[in-house]
Amino acid sequence: MLGTFRFFRQYDQMDCGPTCLRMIAKHYGRNYSLQFLRARAFLGREGVSLLGISSAAEEIGFRTLGIKLPFEKFINEAPVPNIVHWNQNHFVVVYKIKGKNVFVADPANGLLKYTQEEFRKSWALSVENGNHIGVALLLEPSPAFYELDAEEDTPQKKGLSKLLTYLRNYRKFIVQLLLGLILGSIIQLILPFLTQSIVDVGINTQNINFIYLILAGQLMLFFSRTAVDFLRRWILMHLSTRINISLISDFLMKMMKLPISFFDSKMVGDLLQRIDDHSRVEQFLSSSSLNILFSAFNLLIFGTVLAFYNVPVFFTFFGFSTIYIVYVLLFLKKRAAIDYKRFAQLSNNQNSLIQLIHGMQEIKLNNCETQKRWEWERIQAKIFRLNVDSVKLLQYQDAGSLFINELKNILITFMTALAVIEGNMTLGMMLAVQYIIGQLNSPINEFVNFMRHLQDARISLDRIGEIHTMENEEDAVGSEDAMLQTNLLPQSKTIILNQVSFQYDGPHSPRILESIDLIIPEGKVTAIVGTSGSGKTTLMKLLLKFYNPVSGSISSGGSNLQYISAAAWRRQCGVVMQDGYIFSDTIARNIGLSDETIDHAKLLHAVKVANIQDFIESLPLGYNTKIGSNGIGLSQGQKQRLLIARAVYKNPDFIVLDEATSALDANNEKIIMENLNEFFKGRTVVVIAHRLSTVKNADQIVVLEKGRIVEGGTHEDLTKTRGIYFNLVKNQLELGN
Repeated sequence: MLGTFRFFRQYDQMDCGPTCLRMIAKHYGRNYSLQFLRARAFLGREGVSLLGISSAAEEIGFRTLGIKLPFEKFINEAPVPNIVHWNQNHFVVVYKIKGKNVFVADPANGLLKYTQEEFRKSWALSVENGNHIGVALLLEPSPAFYELDAEEDTPQKKGLSKLLTYLRNYRKFIVQLLLGLILGSIIQLILPFLTQSIVDVGINTQNINFIYLILAGQLMLFFSRTAVDFLRRWILMHLSTRINISLISDFLMKMMKLPISFFDSKMVGDLLQRIDDHSRVEQFLSSSSLNILFSAFNLLIFGTVLAFYNVPVFFTFFGFSTIYIVYVLLFLKKRAAIDYKRFAQLSNNQNSLIQLIHGMQEIKLNNCETQKRWEWERIQAKIFRLNVDSVKLLQYQDAGSLFINELKNILITFMTALAVIEGNMTLGMMLAVQYIIGQLNSPINEFVNFMRHLQDARISLDRIGEIHTMENEEDAVGSEDAMLQTNLLPQSKTIILNQVSFQYDGPHSPRILESIDLIIPEGKVTAIVGTSGSGKTTLMKLLLKFYNPVSGSISSGGSNLQYISAAAWRRQCGVVMQDGYIFSDTIARNIGLSDETIDHAKLLHAVKVANIQDFIESLPLGYNTKIGSNGIGLSQGQKQRLLIARAVYKNPDFIVLDEATSALDANNEKIIMENLNEFFKGRTVVVIAHRLSTVKNADQIVVLEKGRIVEGGTHEDLTKTRGIYFNLVKNQLELGN
């Protein structure tokens, strides 16, 4: 049976490796959260490698063997479950091989069955001597696997119960809604009796005045119910809007607390799609969960009245309704699979559109409009196919549901008509029963819709919960170390790097920095130079606590940077990065980014240092001119000067400049560097530059090569030694041979 192996679905495209490991761990009886395994598999922007999965598996107690082997040997000898590389861009679990079939747990597509020929086509990487060769990771639990404490996946289990806490803040609205629901149900309950009275009393006795009276009563009840429904919808609208804002606000708040490194491994489209998921959660919370209470109350009241009128009809209705509900629930699993695929494709669609808009200049310059449009259209074709599958599923479901419901209604009509003929029911009672059946159908349909919305909410909560369960930036050093963190900065502003090494994607990836020993003295300018890829920007990111060193330490005034709050540290750092961002806001707000109220004295000083005052004041709205994506465009040089002004405005103790003047002309650069040299006095400064005229006046110059410091000294000292630094600068400064 396909269902014997416990399946977990990946949250996004890069989670396939950790999700495969999670399934195998569960197969052997241990439950690990995806986030726990992801952290140990060294998930990067490109996903994980087989070595990363192997490292995570061995850390939780598996023995592993990564192997390249022929297809026949894999089929006949490889132990299952194992992890295989699929289509050269994905990982799946092979959990059973039986006869000519291979059973696969694909974290993106579910439990699947392939023929050996179908499996070989997607698994094989190459053909050697007629043998199809592929890659597999074989896993076997060691005794340590059962001795280690599993990191139970409790956050997701409690997701819905935690979600309901959002309703606690709106008890007043909920009470009002419940009162409205009860009042609406009571009004509806009276109507079938009035209908019966019209037929059995008014028509039978031909009493027109009685009919007028009942008609007046029905009109009053109709207007009352309409008023109650209006108020209920109005309250529900307020409730749903407030909950939706709270949900998204909490999500954004959590996202802003995550380490900067998190955003290196997440696509923008994926995050935007998760924000869109909040609408499904909000709909479940504010609408479905409350409507099901109304439906349950109606079901109880009208079900009791139906049983009072006719017991056989009561059992017939609920018997067929049970069959209808079971029939619909059979489609939920397939519906969930389509939903996961749609999320992935919609995420790709978001990314594609963002690239098309932001990259339009490059697209037009390189005449690749057609290729990029085709890429987008291929994504739309996949989304269309998923929509077709979804519509087909809905059609099958609706067709079966319609057949069951109509058969039920016809049978009940026949039973009530027969009861009237036999004298067991009056004509008025028959009409009342038909009305009650109509009122009971609505709660049954509402229950089915509730199950669908519940499923949507669970799926969305899994994806949203992945973000909420991640460690905050301040906690990423570990719970015990996080408690030692302080907002107090050391008095000494000298930064010391001791044997600092760093790599981005775990122990099997190349070292970007290796054994860096460096003193960045207080009140001095330290320049870091080197060829592209030498590790300059990575070193800057370590200084700004984007990442923690893999080994070694960075300290200031004797305090390890690891134990200083990232927010407190960055508050004292003025930074100009190569890809600094300009917000859609006024020039003043872009410069005074860190202040709620702009300090005009600081603003004026900042624009003077950045030599951008004349440009700003020449604009019609001056400092209130809106810039960014929704405002006027700026040249690269103007953006850089604005970013420099932003760093100066903070008046920080530490200054870090990464290619801060690369887009400036020689005249502007000369003026700004003279202004900055004055501003640098008494501050600890790190300057990274390719344009070496920017750094030649630095107090010390450090030369990086392949992640190591190879030279250090002043400009004069390094040019005399005629080493690597000399070769870097001779063409720019015309030093000759």
